[in-house]
Amino acid sequence: MRQLSSIGSSLVCLVLLGGLVAGCVSTTSSSAPTAAPAARQQAANISHSQARSRLAPITARVEPVAERECRARTNSGTDCDYLISVDSRTELAANAYQTVDKNGRPLIVFTTALIAQTGNADELAFVMGHEAAHHIAGHLTRQQNNAMTGAALSGILVAALGGNADAVEAAMDLGAGVGARSYSKNFELEADALGTVIAHKAGYDPVRGAEFFNRIADPGDRFLGTHPPNAARMEIVRRTAAGL
Repeated sequence: MRQLSSIGSSLVCLVLLGGLVAGCVSTTSSSAPTAAPAARQQAANISHSQARSRLAPITARVEPVAERECRARTNSGTDCDYLISVDSRTELAANAYQTVDKNGRPLIVFTTALIAQTGNADELAFVMGHEAAHHIAGHLTRQQNNAMTGAALSGILVAALGGNADAVEAAMDLGAGVGARSYSKNFELEADALGTVIAHKAGYDPVRGAEFFNRIADPGDRFLGTHPPNAARMEIVRRTAAGL
């Protein structure tokens, strides 16, 4: 199963029972990486090699800090060997996400459009720290468990009410989505807080980095929305940074 987690906004993310998209750093209304509108892509995107060059010095500073935090905050069985890369598909919309490979190694992937739209190194470092934090906090596993619990409870309820197999399956799909979204806002704020710590320890200004939120659409505070309002995210970053 391929699991995904990312930051962002409209930062609305899909939750599938067979594969998980937990959250995104995105400036589009799409959750998983998708093709960017041609006009915006031409205006904002950069080449793959340019994106890699821009990200490399940030990776060199943030990755070892993230790995130390991972080893300090998780059990010995957690793989803390991050692989940070840029997606070679330059047509994808602005997005950054955390996932794991089949062996459980944590991966952080940026699209070229996201790198192009960040205003400075502090923003890239904050996004990287946020995505690294999702892995440290175990958000993929926790969200998958929430999805499975929601699916099971919904399926049992519909079956008890006399629903047929199709009705039970539909209820399980809905329950999985609701279950996975139930704590997604808290997960994002947790990742913002720990991402602040990681960016700070790597020598970047996380408050300046979180200004990225002021340049993307605000998801507001919708019922079962996957991401909290931008103002709440800025507040958790400022409060965490003030305590460092």
